[in-house]
Amino acid sequence: MSAPARRDDAANPPQAVRSGSPHDLWQQAIRIRQEWFDHALSTQPADRSTAERCLTAIYARASRPRPRFEWVDSPDKARPLITGWPTLDQLYERVRDPRLRGTPPLASDIAMIVSQLRGALSAGVTHTDPELTPVRASKSKEPWPELAPLQALDSGVPLAVVLHQGVRTALHRSLAHGYYLPVRAVLADDTPLPVCWYGQQDAPWIAYYDLLHRLGLARYGPDETEHLNAWAGLARSCSWWWPGDDVCVVVDRPEAIRTEPVSGTVHDQVRLQPHGLRYRDGWQPLLTR
Repeated sequence: MSAPARRDDAANPPQAVRSGSPHDLWQQAIRIRQEWFDHALSTQPADRSTAERCLTAIYARASRPRPRFEWVDSPDKARPLITGWPTLDQLYERVRDPRLRGTPPLASDIAMIVSQLRGALSAGVTHTDPELTPVRASKSKEPWPELAPLQALDSGVPLAVVLHQGVRTALHRSLAHGYYLPVRAVLADDTPLPVCWYGQQDAPWIAYYDLLHRLGLARYGPDETEHLNAWAGLARSCSWWWPGDDVCVVVDRPEAIRTEPVSGTVHDQVRLQPHGLRYRDGWQPLLTR
């Protein structure tokens, strides 16, 4: 799979779509979704200079200096380098008990700043963002039906909901449930793994907010735009990464990715084939259904 043409600024397109029918906007959305899906499944070697620049910017937002970067060819090769780093349960423990002593780990700070970014991006959406309110504004509070996109629009489902279902949710199902969660389970082997981010597979929320901006359905301030660009740059340039105070462990993109469609889905959902993933050092996790 070849890498798509790189756009230098995902959150600042040269010309956003400012008008059009819901059907026309959905056709635009399909192309933007595919662009990000191609990045998420790219097997081109990592763009290390871009990744390191974006990671340095994210470290700076957490008031940390540029780290030393340790590049590895697979998540398997990262394991000995991240031993003892904080797990998700340990981060939650700090949330539950803020009296715990010591400086919070860097992963905790990054989780906080990316949560704040996503809240700020949602605030810039010109309609009620389904990311925050996924149910209908009615007494029943039932979720909107998930239909084929054009059928949904013709049935009165708002464009905002169709975009959220067809981009944010659809990419998350393919890239989280269909990719990194099964791979992470093999890597962990029933042992809690330290907190990491997923680089190219973090595309679902990045693509969603980029798409809304490019369709003229969101407006972001300069700071939010700059911050989004850092995460978008990572999604276009590298695979998983683990943040440490002094060193950041970053995984190169895989050598081969083979996916298969998930039957019964209306948004072109895919998942990795059981032997469909191979990293550059030969690591090939066997994925179970």
